Amino acid sequence: MNRKFSVAPMLDWTDRHERYFLRLITQSSLLYTEMVTTGAIIHGDRSRHLDYNQEEHPVAIQLGGSTPADLVLCCKIAEDYGYDEINLNVGCPSNRVQSGMFGACLMAKPELVAECVSAMQNAVKIPVTVKHRIGIDENDSVEELFTFVEAVAETDCKTFIVHARKAWLNGLSPKQNRDIPPLRYDVVHELKQTMSQLEIIINGGICDLETATEQLKSVDGVMMGREAYHNPYILAEVDQRFYNSDKKILTRFEIIEALYPYIEKELAKGTRLHSISRHILGLFNGLPGAKKWRRYISENAPPATAGIDVIKQGLKLIGKV
Repeated sequence: MNRKFSVAPMLDWTDRHERYFLRLITQSSLLYTEMVTTGAIIHGDRSRHLDYNQEEHPVAIQLGGSTPADLVLCCKIAEDYGYDEINLNVGCPSNRVQSGMFGACLMAKPELVAECVSAMQNAVKIPVTVKHRIGIDENDSVEELFTFVEAVAETDCKTFIVHARKAWLNGLSPKQNRDIPPLRYDVVHELKQTMSQLEIIINGGICDLETATEQLKSVDGVMMGREAYHNPYILAEVDQRFYNSDKKILTRFEIIEALYPYIEKELAKGTRLHSISRHILGLFNGLPGAKKWRRYISENAPPATAGIDVIKQGLKLIGKV
């Protein structure tokens, strides 16, 4: 699988509607689900957590958990659903995640992560990857990072997605953990140099394609997060730049028009317009009328009776009649 460019798993953001929308902009990028806990899959509404559109491929599911047997079961289910990759979350720093013994706190337990990954790999044929930080709390030395990656790599795990910040498990919120700990790209580059046999994907603070291109001189792939969500049209040139695609780049208006059939289909199934429209608010960022577009859609899409005319009316505010 070509992981040269991917869009990060983001809780409450990268749901199936968002991924379908992004696929209209980039056909080649690897897309990730929101993190789904093993408990939610085993005991919850499985379809709500796992259903996706076939157009989303290549698409990876990110799992949260630390019990090998539960992870094995969820891996088998995800493979049956047709996901292209399974990613284990060892990077989320929230207190809620820590209480369930998964996320970034697992960096302190490399043997357990290795046990989980080994069991997951033995259960399925699709790739199993790990997403983690460069360290946690005071345990943020390069040596400790290498120890963690080496332990997990012994399971024959080949791909590590590294958020180039450490996580503070106490004292910082998840949002603060995305901004306050300094970015240390050099540490990720050193990891790749030292363990060149591994596929190393860098994540954290990458906000433009020029930076992504520069990073690819030192690592195997780049993962973009918040910028791709808030300014999705930044992805318009990804296929041409990173995958040598010769396909036409759609305009913002063409993307919205291409989304219409999906919106109509979802509305007919009972989906609220707001569930889809909240993901497209940033499409016109930087253009005249973008603020009016965001306000109009935000105010008029939430009612249960809102239909596709809300989108069409909103386009008129940015000169689209």
